[in-house]
Amino acid sequence: MPEAIELPYTDIPGFPTPRVEGHSGSLVSAIVADHPVLVFAGRVHTYEGWEMNEVVFGVRTAAMAGCRTIVLTNAAGGVGTHLEPGDLVMITDHLNLAGRTPLLGPNDDRLGPRFPDQTTVYTPRVRDVIREAASASGVQVKEGVYAWFLGPTYETPAEVRMAGALGADLVGMSTVPEAIALRHMGVDVGGISLVTNLAAGISDTPLSHDEVTETATQARERFTALLDDLLPRLVS
Repeated sequence: MPEAIELPYTDIPGFPTPRVEGHSGSLVSAIVADHPVLVFAGRVHTYEGWEMNEVVFGVRTAAMAGCRTIVLTNAAGGVGTHLEPGDLVMITDHLNLAGRTPLLGPNDDRLGPRFPDQTTVYTPRVRDVIREAASASGVQVKEGVYAWFLGPTYETPAEVRMAGALGADLVGMSTVPEAIALRHMGVDVGGISLVTNLAAGISDTPLSHDEVTETATQARERFTALLDDLLPRLVS
């Protein structure tokens, strides 16, 4: 990335540091199409023991630094029969099945309202731009609903069936807290999942983190091509 400056999370006072393989833990500041862009390489998860305010610390920092559009990415398990490992999926909505929210407790009126609307968490404008970037880059991007489970255990087959019955196409252990916090602050949000495995009960293969990281590595070139086209469109 041109004109990029990389800063480890450990060098930023108070910044939570990931403990999971595949999350390097650094903040990259760059200029894209004459606009400043922040890229977070890695996130912390609730299942690591972090409090909700720590999980969303990074995105709130970005919003307070002036970022008005943020695209969240994740690795996810595929629930929908139209999905297979390696697919990129734009998140159109989510299910919060973890029973947690970063807005629990007294509201900070400086950030947003007590009762924020969730009708369009994943902003239609951003979703349209993702579709445009996918078409222009020649990278296939499917669409679906993401269900958040707390983790770190993978979902049981019964939980996967429940999520599917509720309308989920994807299951995972992140993203929803950040999306809630950002929409609370009035930030436009997009979401893209990489299907790294089929969820439990969809495939007979036992689930492992090695499978997740291997599929992510294989999809890196396509994901990068999509983001290379997407970022200039978002800031223009």
